[in-house]
Amino acid sequence: MCYMPWSGAMALPFVSKLAIRSTALLRVWTVESKRPSRLLRPDWQQLKEYRLGQRAELCLELLQKEEDLGPQDVLLRTRLRIPGERAYTLAMDLVWDTTRGWTASSLRQRVADFYCLPVEKIEIAKYFPEKFEWLPISSWNQQVAKRKKKKNQDTLQGGPYYLKDGDTIGIKNLLFDDDDDFSTIRDDIGKENQKQLALGKKKSREALRVQSNSDVFSNAGMSTQPRGPEASLSIRVASFR
Repeated sequence: MCYMPWSGAMALPFVSKLAIRSTALLRVWTVESKRPSRLLRPDWQQLKEYRLGQRAELCLELLQKEEDLGPQDVLLRTRLRIPGERAYTLAMDLVWDTTRGWTASSLRQRVADFYCLPVEKIEIAKYFPEKFEWLPISSWNQQVAKRKKKKNQDTLQGGPYYLKDGDTIGIKNLLFDDDDDFSTIRDDIGKENQKQLALGKKKSREALRVQSNSDVFSNAGMSTQPRGPEASLSIRVASFR
């Protein structure tokens, strides 16, 4: 399946039943950890060139209108925070043209234009679902003032953001919501579950260690082999004169 021609996706039984007229109405993602991971662009690169491996999983996303993403485009899921609530609106797809660079200021401007908001009145953050954490994305001018970073580090492709297709970006409208918190109640629950899981694993390891030590001492106490008589020891000091 990984190495089939792009048009072959249209011939799959469950796809043909949907009566899709064009591959431009489909997005194809690789799947990692049960989540969409990498967005494939077969119009710009042959599917076999992605080197997906023999057991790679792919998922298809059906679109309402045709789409033609170029290699410079990044597809982001944006969610606007609801003022006064620890919640967000439904996700909206945003295509960001990175021709002028993967800069924070460029992304902030694109988000502001998309939501028709003044760029100085928004704050944005990337969501890390595996950690249930939001990492604010400040403009480059703010980063320089705070950390005096080098210019060649002004890219969201690298750490700590590692921005890629499919990432969720939270947006705050500072006209109505000016606090620093991006988290939700779901994030609190997720972090607490992770904490309890880590605590349970720690207790299991400690119990296993105690049991192991107990077995060592138990085996030592079961040894009934009599000790032999102590051998005499004589020391002779040679003269090297």
